[in-house]
Amino acid sequence: MLLQRQLSMVANMQERVSVSIESNIARVTLTRPDKFNALDQLAFDQFSAAAKSIAANRSVRVVILSAQGEHFCAGADKAFLQGAVSDKAVFSERALQTLTGESCNEFQYPAMAWMEMRAPVIAVLNGITYGAGCQIALAADFRIASPSLRLSLFEINWGLIPDMGVTQSLLRLVPLDVAKELVMTGRELNASQAKELALVTKVDDNPQKAADELAASLLQRSPDAIGNAKKLLDTCVDLNRSDALRLEAVLQADLVGSKNQLEAAMANLQKRQPNFE
Repeated sequence: MLLQRQLSMVANMQERVSVSIESNIARVTLTRPDKFNALDQLAFDQFSAAAKSIAANRSVRVVILSAQGEHFCAGADKAFLQGAVSDKAVFSERALQTLTGESCNEFQYPAMAWMEMRAPVIAVLNGITYGAGCQIALAADFRIASPSLRLSLFEINWGLIPDMGVTQSLLRLVPLDVAKELVMTGRELNASQAKELALVTKVDDNPQKAADELAASLLQRSPDAIGNAKKLLDTCVDLNRSDALRLEAVLQADLVGSKNQLEAAMANLQKRQPNFE
């Protein structure tokens, strides 16, 4: 019901983001191809609303992020960006205000929401993926790219730094010196270069099909195990050895004997498709 209300609100506004849910997969699509899917305030708001609604929907087991047209996202809309930073005091107030119940501000949430979501998130990338678009992509669990991909942390070209959770995404994927080079130069990477640096999971001529196949594979696994696996691997990056080992034990104890764990085991033994709750 919450998702329906959110989508109804979106439908009554100029659409920047569409959301559909079918067969436990939520598809979130940027719908501004004439502007290379650049994010203005409305797009930020709708993207955030979509993330909140999906996070609250326990039926969603995989999320696929994509975009209409030839480009995933050119970053923040120029007019929006100029307006947002035109008043230093106003921007500082917004940037330093943490959202209620979250660890991030309103600008960081559209990226961080996917990283913090229990369900795995797959980003389908093509063409220009700059700035904010790049940071949203990096926050996904998997990135499947078209050979047309052009990836850049573009903010340095505006005299800015990436500020949509890049410290939580980029630094988990590449060594510190590589991260510094990408942030400080804004260097554009093609698909093969991005794959070489492990910034994309896979390059495929049909990235949407590849994403659908990965989603289908994930749906064959226990959603409880998938959720705990994501939490374990994301959290342990920041933990010392003893705390990381403790978290492994806690999350495993949570799974052992649960309905979905037993169903996964029985389906495997009986060589049949599982039926998860």
